[in-house]
Amino acid sequence: MYVKIQQKLSKGFNSWKTMMLANGEKLKKYGMTVVFAGADKEDDNAMTVIINFESPEGLKGFGGDQELTQARIDAGVIMDQSKMTMMTDESVVNHKG
Repeated sequence: MYVKIQQKLSKGFNSWKTMMLANGEKLKKYGMTVVFAGADKEDDNAMTVIINFESPEGLKGFGGDQELTQARIDAGVIMDQSKMTMMTDESVVNHKG
């Protein structure tokens, strides 16, 4: 299942990226694959991430992990300005057509 997260940051994209890379074991634990993550070209504090979760349980675990939530906050994620959107399973990834 794919999830799109659009979020505002207070410390720029590189702080978030460092946090994400440091939490690789948590990503594995929850069956997460970061398909894409990047900041807006005009605003390093506005970003989008697309995550593929292997299961609904992984998504639930991610959402309930207080340690990971705190790591995201410490990296500059402004939680009350984050928007999570569930995507359909019908998708195209890495098509070079």
